[in-house]
Amino acid sequence: MNKKKKIKYLSPIDIKIKRKKKYCFFKKNKIKYIDYKNPEFLIKFLNEFGKILPRKVTGTSKKYQKLLNKAIKRCRHIGLLPFITDELR
Repeated sequence: MNKKKKIKYLSPIDIKIKRKKKYCFFKKNKIKYIDYKNPEFLIKFLNEFGKILPRKVTGTSKKYQKLLNKAIKRCRHIGLLPFITDELR
């Protein structure tokens, strides 16, 4: 009378989400130097509070993210970009 019942578990459905591949803006446009004296361009890589966006969000490569950080910090230091804002854009 003790029949072993097979326990069936619900497995998650495999849903393949197609994500848009991120690319490095600087490699695609063949930019070798990031000018720190151009705040209009650098604002693209800041959020509304003035924080630098990470690589995960922007898709830039490690090399250009370092150069971008350095350019933004230099631009802030000479006073072209604010350090902290409520609404930058």
